[in-house]
Amino acid sequence: MDKIVRAWVEGWVVSRGAAPPVVEPWGYTVDVGQAEHVSRHVLGMTNEAVEEATVRKVADGVTGAGVWLKVFAEPSTVGPWLGEGWWVDPEPGYLMSVPLADASERAAPGSHVLGVSVPDGYRLRTWSRGGVTRVLLAAPDGSWAARGQIAPTGETAVVDQIETSARHRRRGFGRLVMRTLTRAAVAQGAVTGVLGGTPDGRALYESLGWRVEATLTSAKFTGGA
Repeated sequence: MDKIVRAWVEGWVVSRGAAPPVVEPWGYTVDVGQAEHVSRHVLGMTNEAVEEATVRKVADGVTGAGVWLKVFAEPSTVGPWLGEGWWVDPEPGYLMSVPLADASERAAPGSHVLGVSVPDGYRLRTWSRGGVTRVLLAAPDGSWAARGQIAPTGETAVVDQIETSARHRRRGFGRLVMRTLTRAAVAQGAVTGVLGGTPDGRALYESLGWRVEATLTSAKFTGGA
């Protein structure tokens, strides 16, 4: 099993409150418990180690709608391996990692956090509960401007659900949230950061020193409906 995949799975279940992962010969099964995301199968191999026969075997064993499959290879490669009833996200995700000490810079004094200004009237709050640290940047009117969370699990920490409101983009708020989260994880003893990023988020993460470990394909079984 790829250790980065294992770290991502372990941190993701803490972040989302999912069931503890069940180790399979080919990877992990995680019960999520949502109508459109009942459970997910995550293959433990990446890149060239991903085998067609393994993907087909896991996919063919899925019979219920709402089960997801996560494979660390290109969608154009994985798609043809799946049978009827599978929807494949045409946009790839990215499994990424970073040494957290490199991604966490010293905070500047006053109203600046890690070199990014918190504008007058905005409110930045950080809190931890259930092993997850969350960051909220609230706008002057009380609405959310940016948010995110991180789940440290020993030496690794998984960054999750980084979002910036459309009204507040291109102002460095995503960077502020990321650096605040990484500093919190370092303070808890984490050494390596891991995340599953979207194409839109990749540029932000790479600007903070994160590197792509593998492409991520997401597929959902619809049952042919």
